[in-house]
Amino acid sequence: MKVLQKDVVLGDGANGTCLAASGYNKQPYDLANLDAPDLVVKVHRAYFEAGSDFVETNTFQSNRIRLGDYPVDVKALNRAGAKLAREAAGEEGVVLGAIGPCGKPVEPIGTVTAEEVSAAIREQAAALAEGDIDGFILETYTDLEELRIAVRAVQEVSNLPILVSRAYIEDGEMLAEGLPGRCSQAMAELGVVGVGANCIVGPQRMLDLVRQMAESTNLPILAFPTPGLPQLVKGQISYDTSPDYFAKAVVRLVEEGAKIVGGCCGTTPDHIRALRAQLDGGKVKLKPRVAVNRSESEKKPLPVTEPSELAQKIGRKFVIAVEMDVPRGLNIDRIVAGARALKIAGADIINISDGARARLRMNPTAVSTIVQSRVGIEVTMHFSCRDRNLLAIQSDLLGCHALGIRNILAVTGDPANIGDYPSATSVFDIDAVGLCRILARFNDGIDLAGYSVGVKCGFTIACAFNPESLEGGLELDRLKRKVEAGASVVYTQPIFGEEGLEKALAACGDLKVPCLVGLLPLRSSRHAEFMHHEVPGIQIPDRLRQRITDAKDDLSALAIGVEESQALAVLAKQRAAGIYLMPPFGNHAIAQRVMEAVV
Repeated sequence: MKVLQKDVVLGDGANGTCLAASGYNKQPYDLANLDAPDLVVKVHRAYFEAGSDFVETNTFQSNRIRLGDYPVDVKALNRAGAKLAREAAGEEGVVLGAIGPCGKPVEPIGTVTAEEVSAAIREQAAALAEGDIDGFILETYTDLEELRIAVRAVQEVSNLPILVSRAYIEDGEMLAEGLPGRCSQAMAELGVVGVGANCIVGPQRMLDLVRQMAESTNLPILAFPTPGLPQLVKGQISYDTSPDYFAKAVVRLVEEGAKIVGGCCGTTPDHIRALRAQLDGGKVKLKPRVAVNRSESEKKPLPVTEPSELAQKIGRKFVIAVEMDVPRGLNIDRIVAGARALKIAGADIINISDGARARLRMNPTAVSTIVQSRVGIEVTMHFSCRDRNLLAIQSDLLGCHALGIRNILAVTGDPANIGDYPSATSVFDIDAVGLCRILARFNDGIDLAGYSVGVKCGFTIACAFNPESLEGGLELDRLKRKVEAGASVVYTQPIFGEEGLEKALAACGDLKVPCLVGLLPLRSSRHAEFMHHEVPGIQIPDRLRQRITDAKDDLSALAIGVEESQALAVLAKQRAAGIYLMPPFGNHAIAQRVMEAVV
């Protein structure tokens, strides 16, 4: 790329910041390529007039995965973005096609596959190339593997040069482990023409990132910081850093080895103009690039957390787990009393659900902590992906571990629109498979971004399985993926006959993972019909439904339900790791009646 022959190359700032300041508030800002093309050209020209050597197309989010919910032609959006930038640049100006991450977690954490990412990037890159760009810039990636996929995808459809930039959190642990240098080396092996960092941190906090990259690669280094820390003003992200300060701070990045500089979120033509003046002022002292061989310091092994009682019991005794319903409101005396009675009766574990059926209940972490501390019985806490983004999921899990909650049942969660607040939004950054993967990484002592959490956690990772699912092949595949992601215990959905029991044991046996067989004592004919016809994935044999229907009253029907569960519990004791009782309405007395057959 000819522009890289210059000692220092100046890029642009944030397109979105300028579009918003000009009155375009539609999200994502990429849509302005079709909705407000004149405004996009105006922004690009403002950057060239401020002194930019190149501009990036307004296409950071223009991939089919991010735009899946928008009625927009992705190819047309990218072609338009490239042509508008080219119109502003003219014959001499340089245009780089901007490509960002797909916007969703990629397997094995999320549900987006590597091939889906590759296909989306190939489509975007090909459309950008049709718009007469000079090269590509892949920026703001946090997942190194996704960045690898993206680089290879671009290379499959174009021979144009590629710059890559990762978003780093300026963190002492990350720097101590040499992550910026390692990432730069990995990217250099793919044949890119420049590597760097952008977004998240301001120019001061980007200094150490640039230093490490300069010591690790001979490639040109890119540094596009934000102006500083953002704040929320009237619902909008805002930065309050003066252009002069920004320019002087970015010059330090140049002096530490950055060759390609510009700005990210919050920067405007004013910031670039001030930076241009600093670069042209003749006072920049370029520092010679010196490669440094960093010796790997021997790390002390992380402390290992003792396994949970559940993990230690499985395989050594027949485990009895009982689910207790969390009541509405703040009064949990009933659940504490029930857990205490179940412990006396021989239960090993109490299960606490997390907003099942999207109903408003007390936070399960609080309930689990109270039960464990007041009753002295271990809890398996259900953890739903519905209400938390990736940051909150990891934060809450670390909090659980600190509070002594070590058994986690990973569940995707019921959608919010079926519950108490149907207008509430569901997050679903990841599903139960990704949650198992995160828990497994914590057990290895690292978080999702690869940073140490200071100890190898002791989570017992449980997952759910429905052997009676109408989509048996899909359910088996998901169970396999959960186990591969780290699940070490399986809790089944309620089973009402020997056929379901055999399916559960066969599936778990093939994967060599212990199984707690789910049992739900039916209490009436109405209950049986509701479960069979209205609860997805529940199959109650005709024989059992007829037997419940023929009962003379509900007490007799409940006796039949308990008897049937007891029979299955006895069979499970011969071959399974344990049982998982789900008494109706969380009635611990009903659970105790079933337990009498196996304790």
